Amino acid sequence: MTQNITANENRPLTLRDVSEASGVSEMTVSRVLRNRGDVSDATRAKVLQAAKDLGYVPNKIAGALASQRVNLVAVIIPSLGNLVFPEVMTGINDMLDESPLQPVVGVTNYEPEREEKVLYEMLSWRPSGVIIAGLEHTEASRAMLRNSGIPIVEIMDSDGEPIDAMVGISHRRAGREMAQAIVGAGFRRIGFLGTKMPLDHRARKRFEGFTEALAKAGLEVIDQEFYDGGSALVKGREMTEAMLKRTPDLDFLYFSNDMIGAGGLLYCLDKGIDVPGQIGLAGFNGLRLLDGLPRKLATMDACRAEIGREAARIIADNAGTDSSGGIRKVLTPVLDLGETLRRGQAR
Repeated sequence: MTQNITANENRPLTLRDVSEASGVSEMTVSRVLRNRGDVSDATRAKVLQAAKDLGYVPNKIAGALASQRVNLVAVIIPSLGNLVFPEVMTGINDMLDESPLQPVVGVTNYEPEREEKVLYEMLSWRPSGVIIAGLEHTEASRAMLRNSGIPIVEIMDSDGEPIDAMVGISHRRAGREMAQAIVGAGFRRIGFLGTKMPLDHRARKRFEGFTEALAKAGLEVIDQEFYDGGSALVKGREMTEAMLKRTPDLDFLYFSNDMIGAGGLLYCLDKGIDVPGQIGLAGFNGLRLLDGLPRKLATMDACRAEIGREAARIIADNAGTDSSGGIRKVLTPVLDLGETLRRGQAR
């Protein structure tokens, strides 16, 4: 049975904590965690479970450096294929450029178990801080973050309780504001197209805010279409085609991100569908890459680069301490009606 080691003790966990929690000697704990020596399977399992429950991560910095931290900032994000996160990385890099700190990136592919592994490996090198996307993590990941003894900044989302510091936007608010703009423009028969949401928590929260605002207006989402994989133009085209063939009387399509929204827009223009006269469209993220589309897509800027800069600033200001002081910075996304959601242009 593991003992309760909490973040209130305000110190990094040690081999002794794992030893006491597992009921074996520090030497045996060390052997298990270094995968050395002759240790029974039962003892090994007991030590590893105790370490996981506590959130203990071994220190890979040996000898005289063992009590120090390296000038690295662990940045853990879901994807590099999604154009959102390279902009976040640009903001982080710009802010850290004049400091001795260097960002090192780990990618989770939106998989909680993979996030555990990436976080474990990065913390084992004793970075000066962690910047990690989202507020939802496994219990093992949360334990490692709570007991890391370094500044932690969770980014992209403000709808929840952070472990330490937080920089992001309210995705529920973003969804509500988009729904209010759509309803205000006169659209009534609305379809939603997006990523499968059990693992994309931010998309889920936007959808919750969106449907909540529609319900207040006496409306609901008429049809829905979801996809797996990275955001891509082809996905948007395919989903838009499928939805409009299935439910041809829709007058608005809300996409969970701009890339699939752009695919939907190109499909509509290719088929001669009047946008926004016959059907309105909107995405999310405010990707500048899409400014060259034949028609400017309605969207909402998610403050990506600013989120990266502010998170890196918090880490840089608190490097060498054991936390970021619980700073919470909530940014405000900006709605851009573009040319696909114009008030008064709906049928």
